[in-house]
Amino acid sequence: MKKAVSVYALIVGIGMLCMWSFFIVSGNLGEFETKPAEITFHLIAEFGTAVMLISAAALSLGRKPLGKPLMLAALGMLLYTVIVSPGYYFGRGEMPFVIMFFVLILLTAAAIGITAAVTAKEKNN
Repeated sequence: MKKAVSVYALIVGIGMLCMWSFFIVSGNLGEFETKPAEITFHLIAEFGTAVMLISAAALSLGRKPLGKPLMLAALGMLLYTVIVSPGYYFGRGEMPFVIMFFVLILLTAAAIGITAAVTAKEKNN
């Protein structure tokens, strides 16, 4: 299960980088014109989350001690973003994205639970 969490974090992190990079390069972020400060800070948070997820996955897969605490922090960042993000799509009536984020909320919460349980178990041994 530990490896599954790392693979999940890696896939989501890479997916976030790809998605946001595509939106920026393709010019599909009208918020740069309407809300430049908000989208800039949002992108900093999204890219930061992606980098944290990828770093945590790499450290965890490499069995480095910093992997688990960094994974918990990265997954916490991800949980925040997947809770906040559906509102944007709900307001636009894009329900498939709302459903996708609901699934990501469940998967991320499960990943946090698994990582916390494994960390606690290892500390007790």
